[in-house]
Amino acid sequence: MKSLEWLALILVVVGAINWGLVGIAQFDLVAALFGGPAAPLARIVYTLVGVAGVTLLGMRLRAPAMAHSH
Repeated sequence: MKSLEWLALILVVVGAINWGLVGIAQFDLVAALFGGPAAPLARIVYTLVGVAGVTLLGMRLRAPAMAHSH
């Protein structure tokens, strides 16, 4: 797995854990760690998690096409 894919996977897992905590305990870990949901660092983390999700989706959608092209 390439380093970009690993980084994206880690960020998506962070997002999944955060959403799980929001759903189960109404606790936003990212907001708690970085000063609230509107704090610049929290917004950066939220944005990176979103970009990571889209990146992984793109990589997975492209992977089967690349496997058949050889």
